[in-house]
Amino acid sequence: MKLTAIEGNHQRLDGGAMFGNCPKGMWERWAPPDDKNRIDLACRGLLVTEPSGRHVLLETGIGTFFPPKLRERYGVEGTEHVLLASLAAVGLRPDDIDVIVLSHLHFDHAGGALAPFEEGLPHRLAFPRAAYVVSEGAWGRAKRPHARDKASYIPELTALLEETGRLEVVSGRSSSTLGANYTFTYSEGHTPGLMLTRVAGGARPITFLGDLVPGAAWVHLPITMGYDRYPELLIDEKERELGRILAEGGLAFYTHDPAFAASGLSRDERGKFSAVDLRATLD
Repeated sequence: MKLTAIEGNHQRLDGGAMFGNCPKGMWERWAPPDDKNRIDLACRGLLVTEPSGRHVLLETGIGTFFPPKLRERYGVEGTEHVLLASLAAVGLRPDDIDVIVLSHLHFDHAGGALAPFEEGLPHRLAFPRAAYVVSEGAWGRAKRPHARDKASYIPELTALLEETGRLEVVSGRSSSTLGANYTFTYSEGHTPGLMLTRVAGGARPITFLGDLVPGAAWVHLPITMGYDRYPELLIDEKERELGRILAEGGLAFYTHDPAFAASGLSRDERGKFSAVDLRATLD
C-alpha cells in the first residue's frame, strides 16, 4: 500500500462553530481567525494506491461545484478544483480513480465528487469510472435530511451516485468493493452513520477520522463542534476510536487540519490525548 494525502480546496468557517463551547481565548491559539472570525480549514482526501495498481480515494473534499455566490457564502477558496490538480500532480487523472469512499455526504466531504460549476450546466460527476462506498446511515440521512442540516447536502448527488450502478451502501465492518484491507467503525455524534475507515497493509494502520476528529486540535476529548448533533456521545466515540488507534500504534488522518494530514497519538496519566509525530504530508 502507498498512502498519499491529497489536498483539496480550503474553506473558511466561523471559528466558534468549529470549536463549539470552547472559549475563543483558547481556540484562537490553535486556529487564528480572520477579521470575520473565520478559521482556515483544509478539505483533504487520502489516496490509497494498492500493489495491484488500484486507486482508492477516501473522500473528495469540497470541490468547486457551488455557483459563485454560494462559494463565497461558504468560504470556499479558489475557483480551481484543487483536488483534481493534486491528483494530477501525482500523475492521476479523474478516470484513474477506481473507488471513492465517502464518510458521509455533507458537501465539504462529497462536493469534490462533482465537476466544477459551469453556468447553465447541471451537476455531473467528476470521476467517470469510480465505484462509490457510503454507509447506510449516511445515505439515509442524505436522502431524508433533517431541517437542522438540510443545507449541508447536495440534493442532486444521491441520484447521480445511484445512476452509476457502482454504488455500495454498507452497514457492517467491511465492503465487498474494497476488500479485506479496509474496515469500518461508525459514529453517530456528528451525523448519522459517519463511517470511519481503517486502512491496513501499509507500514502502520491509518484511520480516516472525518468529522469525528477534524484536526489535531480536536484530539483533546472535550473539544467538539457546534455542528455536532450529540456532543457528549461524540466525546465517548472519540475516546473509543483514539484509544484503539493508540493501542495498535496506528495513525490518525485529519481531513480538515490546515497544517497536518496525520499524526500518531499519546495519552498521559490523566487520560488526555495528544497528537504526536505530526505529519504535514503523507507519502
